[in-house]
Amino acid sequence: MESSSAGVSYKKADASYFEKRGLSRYAGVWSLWALGVGAVISGHFSGWNFGFSTGGWGGMLVAGIIIAIMYLGLTFSIAEMSPALPHTGAAYSFARTAMGPWGGFITGLCENVEYVLTPAVIVTFITAYVNSIFGLDAAYSPLIWIVFYAIFLALNVFGLELSFKVTLVITILSLAVLVFFWISAIPSMDFSRWALNIGAGPDGAAVELPEGNGSWFPFGFSGVLATLPFAVWLFLAIEQLPLAAEESVDPKRDMPKGIILGMVTLMVSAFMIVLLNPSVPGVGSFHLGSSLEPLLDGFKAVYGDGGVVILGLVALTGLIASFHTILYAQGRQVYSLSRAGYFPTALSVTHSTYRTPYIAMITGSLVGLAVMLVIWFSLGAEQGGSVIGSVLLNMAVFGAMFSYIMQAISFIILRKKLPNIERPFRSPLGIPGAVLTIVIAVVTLLYQIQDPNFTRGVLWVIVWFAVAIAYFAIVGRHRLILSPEEEFAMEHKQAASLV
Repeated sequence: MESSSAGVSYKKADASYFEKRGLSRYAGVWSLWALGVGAVISGHFSGWNFGFSTGGWGGMLVAGIIIAIMYLGLTFSIAEMSPALPHTGAAYSFARTAMGPWGGFITGLCENVEYVLTPAVIVTFITAYVNSIFGLDAAYSPLIWIVFYAIFLALNVFGLELSFKVTLVITILSLAVLVFFWISAIPSMDFSRWALNIGAGPDGAAVELPEGNGSWFPFGFSGVLATLPFAVWLFLAIEQLPLAAEESVDPKRDMPKGIILGMVTLMVSAFMIVLLNPSVPGVGSFHLGSSLEPLLDGFKAVYGDGGVVILGLVALTGLIASFHTILYAQGRQVYSLSRAGYFPTALSVTHSTYRTPYIAMITGSLVGLAVMLVIWFSLGAEQGGSVIGSVLLNMAVFGAMFSYIMQAISFIILRKKLPNIERPFRSPLGIPGAVLTIVIAVVTLLYQIQDPNFTRGVLWVIVWFAVAIAYFAIVGRHRLILSPEEEFAMEHKQAASLV
């Protein structure tokens, strides 16, 4: 039993409990690579570009480098922890072993906020593109949300193999779209004239320089720091990869390779899009600083408005890739916390035929969709859409940053507490890399506070946490199950106490 100081109690489930919650192994290195890259790639299609209005082109570049360093520290840390603790729980599993049940649960809650709300934000962006392409009335947006949720839930539920094949195809297609844009943009790029067309006005706000050739850092170093939250979009959600550990054919070999290959791919793509998208004549950093469709703007500048429908559909691929893969992550994250008893155990039952956590995926999606519908119908279409795209976005990023901090702390504690567990991969950045991740994540959070929508988002995260923690304190902590994550943590805690 767990020590009384943790305030939790366990029951050992029989074989039938885990038979109803079984997963299948399918994913190899390239499936894992696609899962990681696909989750992030929408951030290269839109969202990142708002950083131009706070930092200028140089500010965006340096902020991107700083955030890339943070994610390198994080991904190397999880590349070490995941094969050492190859369980679906991922962040919760790492923190559970390092910090006990409460630490694991709080870390799991942080990720839960991120993975339930991020698909909701992405589907609003998808709907905005669809409405723009086909000239649809925004009043019908909720119907489009429901249709996209239904389609991609079905793809995720009806077979692991199908889900990973779809992930691989749309991830490769998204990257192909980006490469096609890069090749199209290079011959016409005019960096100094267009990428450097932002200056600082008398009030400190961004102004357009008609002739370009401005400063790389029009807002100084403070502008670089203010741009960090936007640069996060270039890498957000790469950390979901370890959630596939129990569906990986050989997680000890393939998980580190998939994570590192994914991170390298994203760093190359991030640099190319930051360099080329604003450098296309007629686009520029100033315009992109407020654009909702930066890649589509780039395509229009190169090829004209004639094929706007085709170009718009092409530009949708990245959003669809991320929507599909984060729905996958959402299901596994809810499943792992439910299987261990932190959430109601009914949520972790898997499909008898397809062996996918369909109840967890459907429940998580219904929560995200319900939040959107409540906001939409209580505030009206225009204001509701704005809140979904800003407040929910801030809630997701807030949850992500705290989960990064908790995972980096877990890495440091595991290096100290359990130095002798099998580690098929060791982070070359070690503890200093994890410390750097924590520092950059904290600074990013401090600058995110400057967003007026941040406070509202955080208040709702606090409500979310309060309800979940109350459930765990009153009910969940007395009904924990000895799942693989829990057994691993308890066995190694006992072994460490004997040393």
